[in-house]
Amino acid sequence: MAPTTKDNRTGFARIKRRLVGKPIANSEDAHQRLSKRVGLPIFASDAISSTAYATEEIIIVFVGAAAIGAAAFDNLVPIALMVVVLLAIVINSYRQTIFAYPHGGGTYIVSKENLGKYPSLVAGASMLVDYILTVAVAITSGTAAVIAAFSDLAPYRVQICVALVLLITFANLRGVRESAFLFAPPMYLYVFSILALIFYGLFRVYFQDLGPIDHSGAVATELLANNETLTLFFLLKAFSSGAVALTGIEALSGGVPAFRKPESKNAATTLVLLGCILGTLFLGLSILAQHLEPIRDEEGLIAQTIIAQLAEHVYGGRNFFFFATQFTTFGILLIAANTGYADFPRLASIMARDGYLPRQLANRGDRLVFSNGVIFLGLAAIGLVIAFGGITNALIPLYAVGVFTAFTLSQVGMIVRLSKMREPTWKIRVVFTSVGAFTTGGVALTVVTVKFSDGAWIPAVIVPLLILIFSSIRRHYTRVRQFLTVDDAYKAPFRTHTVVVLVGSINAGVIQAVKYAESLRPDRLLGLSIVGSDDEGAALTAEWRRHFPNLELESPVDDYRNLTEKVLTEIDRLDDEQSDDIVTVVIPEFVTSLRSQWLHNQSALAIKARLLFRPNTVVTSIPIVIP
Repeated sequence: MAPTTKDNRTGFARIKRRLVGKPIANSEDAHQRLSKRVGLPIFASDAISSTAYATEEIIIVFVGAAAIGAAAFDNLVPIALMVVVLLAIVINSYRQTIFAYPHGGGTYIVSKENLGKYPSLVAGASMLVDYILTVAVAITSGTAAVIAAFSDLAPYRVQICVALVLLITFANLRGVRESAFLFAPPMYLYVFSILALIFYGLFRVYFQDLGPIDHSGAVATELLANNETLTLFFLLKAFSSGAVALTGIEALSGGVPAFRKPESKNAATTLVLLGCILGTLFLGLSILAQHLEPIRDEEGLIAQTIIAQLAEHVYGGRNFFFFATQFTTFGILLIAANTGYADFPRLASIMARDGYLPRQLANRGDRLVFSNGVIFLGLAAIGLVIAFGGITNALIPLYAVGVFTAFTLSQVGMIVRLSKMREPTWKIRVVFTSVGAFTTGGVALTVVTVKFSDGAWIPAVIVPLLILIFSSIRRHYTRVRQFLTVDDAYKAPFRTHTVVVLVGSINAGVIQAVKYAESLRPDRLLGLSIVGSDDEGAALTAEWRRHFPNLELESPVDDYRNLTEKVLTEIDRLDDEQSDDIVTVVIPEFVTSLRSQWLHNQSALAIKARLLFRPNTVVTSIPIVIP
């Protein structure tokens, strides 16, 4: 049961409790698990939402190649079919991963156990970057869907993106189940609306002779002026752009523990459902786009997204069905960001327990979520959105490199595991997994090659940099652990104890501090007061002796008015008198309300901050609470 006592710590703590909710006990963890129906939108929304921009990315490549025309659109469906085949291969591979690693971790765990340290760090870095980009790409795409319907909002693109990231961060801080029930309806509405658009659109194409979209505007006319032949380079670029439809598939393999028992079976079933929905929507939109020939350019001169153009043309204008499609697209893209929040904190916690990330990321918060990871993800996504101006196309090249690198490492790791375990039908599974690894590796290489100048070089630099950071953090933790390790012969190095009570004036706080210091029974106890003149020191000493006639007080004069430095100098001097002592510094502090606390203890804070890094030193605060 959650604590019911009043929170008297700070106003911030009370505000946090009201916003985030009451703490959830560890024993309630099983009740926070997800069913397949709820787990699908949580872990699959990113992959399914990619259908909102995957076809568009292929068309943007055609426009960039000045090859828009019947020939270009004839290549759209074959490219989409190739992506769907790749999707089936990757789904099959990750389904094996789910059963092999029911405790989650996904690509990172598979790589660590089968490929070794550095491949696992590459996988971990790639996935962490991928999850941050998941949030940024989903939010910017969702914002683009809204702007396509309400063009007056275009100047506020970045502000809208930042506000949405903050909203999703807040929702995830409240816990997995609450965010799940908040984000589940938009995904199902999106699937229904896109299926309706596809079937009704194809019905009108085949039975009502619905023709291609009329691109009569000046911008569209200029884009359509050239009709060059697509080269192999641009076909590969189009395929690698369309392959972003696969992003988010790996999320389920990392989130297996979030499902109800049997976890692996429920996660695997959800993965297959994801594959079926994703393949159907992506291929259906590509077929419809082949017939209706919407266009969009990389610079965003044509503001409407491909889905917005299809919906407006199929439904005959900006009517209820058009706006319903746009709002459900916005909804799925909004909750697609939640996939990053579902997996980034979980993966970060695993890597933190392995010593590659700060330990704070391994801790669960009040609501049984990894709150520090959630907050870090939100801040990182906001930084990306601001840096790239909220433009989805600028982020896509960064997105694909990490995704397909992780796909490849995961499948290579599974090949190694299958070869070691030699379970029934392992040879057949090795063949399929090898095809998947070869294909995804080729896509990763293609993305880096054909989109290097478009920004694909950035993750190629960031991932190695992250690996250096991970290794540095691990070395630090290893050094600390070795320093703290003791054997049976270990003895504490301290034999004498000196306690110093810092004195500003003789008051109730100082008297309580001295009484506490006496209870420690030190080898030496004295007061220390830094004064501005000899007369001030004499007056303080006289008053000190009235209260503590048998206790030593040292009151050195500070001619330069640097209290903190003088205190440290005096403690160094006292410490030098004994070669094997430990020094305890007792600091009386006044505690008042939040409104007036800033008026007190500034000197005490500075002294404590400096003493924190001094060896063989203990700092103790004696709080004097003033109502």
